[in-house]
Amino acid sequence: MTDRDFLKRAIDLAHIHAAGENSGPFAAIVVKKNVIIAEAWNQVVANNDPTAHAEIIAIRKACQAQQSYNLEGCTLFSSCEPCPMCLSAIYWARMDGVIYAASKEDAAYGGFDDSLIYDEMEKEWSARKIKSQRMLAKAGRAVFETWRHNPRKIEY
Repeated sequence: MTDRDFLKRAIDLAHIHAAGENSGPFAAIVVKKNVIIAEAWNQVVANNDPTAHAEIIAIRKACQAQQSYNLEGCTLFSSCEPCPMCLSAIYWARMDGVIYAASKEDAAYGGFDDSLIYDEMEKEWSARKIKSQRMLAKAGRAVFETWRHNPRKIEY
């Protein structure tokens, strides 16, 4: 199969689930060595889970299939440009690439506008809509000292 075929599969899954009641217009697949190792679609409403985006679920399934948190050698094919959360997960999984169809502007047209998140990420913590406060900084940093000196740690 070609990249075009894999992306078409993600788009087809998105079409199927866009017409459903407990789904959304997003789907993603993970491919390794020209083989689909995971398929997923948006399940935010079905699971009452705001993190249940198609890309996140596909990454979780792929990690389970590979028995690894590291998805090097894999490409994610998504019906839509990944949101900031999904893009972060793609980086954390160390994937080789992303191929997508619809843009974030297309998603906004469909009612999924991530511009607030993109805008908020550019601001200082004190200027963001969701207020945050740092406390117990020394105690928080001490956890990382424990981690740094753990001879049994598995770095990821």
